[in-house]
Amino acid sequence: MGDLAAGVVAADTVTRPTEAWRRAVLVAGSHGGVYAAYCAVKAGVRGVILNDAGRGMDDAGIGGLSYCEALGIPYAAIDTMSARIGNGDDMIARGVISAANRIAAELGVEPGMSCAEAAKAMTRAGFPDQPIEPYKEARFEYPAGPSGRRIVLVDSISLVGPADTGQVVVSGSHGGILGSEKAAAMKIDGYAAFFNDAGGGADDGGFSRLPALDERGIAAGTVATMSARIGDARSSYEDGVLSRINDTARRLGGAEGMALKAFCEILVA
Repeated sequence: MGDLAAGVVAADTVTRPTEAWRRAVLVAGSHGGVYAAYCAVKAGVRGVILNDAGRGMDDAGIGGLSYCEALGIPYAAIDTMSARIGNGDDMIARGVISAANRIAAELGVEPGMSCAEAAKAMTRAGFPDQPIEPYKEARFEYPAGPSGRRIVLVDSISLVGPADTGQVVVSGSHGGILGSEKAAAMKIDGYAAFFNDAGGGADDGGFSRLPALDERGIAAGTVATMSARIGDARSSYEDGVLSRINDTARRLGGAEGMALKAFCEILVA
């Protein structure tokens, strides 16, 4: 683990805020899209560093850059190939900055800098403490198919609940396990689950949920980050192309290179 400077906190995801985040610089293993940035600033952070998730389609992996700039909050992202997505400690230890907004740049943050050094620089930022407009995250369900199963679209896998057990879940989240929590690959037992591969990333971290879900008999796969916008489940469903699947998905008729939408239709037939 890298050393944390005073005023810096590390987390594997932005979806589990704590009081320690308030007025601190947060280094989180989440992708750097708008929703993840929103979760961070809603928790009252002084600055935030996320994972660029390979940037991907429409640069969605760093969508939080302009969002945070408009709020006066420094934002930076690390290169997904430099540290494991979903692992805040690894980002501190190995992460290398790939992008920064104007506010972060004015504090000395620049591409090529270590994540730890950038986070320390951000501790000098002021604290705007302004109201954050609510972000309406997408959740949509299609009617049940002949199997009785539904296709559920969620921009973040954190939104699934007991009612989604046994369903086909298409998520805008990255495909990386949070830290080393295999059980956190998905908190319910869906029939199938799909994620964005975040460019694969360091140690193939963007695919690490797949074997963990295989062990639970859950079909799972990732869509290529250049085929669909990370953080956008509808984009994954409509545009996503499978980059990797687990053995359970393969037995059910999935294949790399297949359109995710086509595979989902098989799964609910």
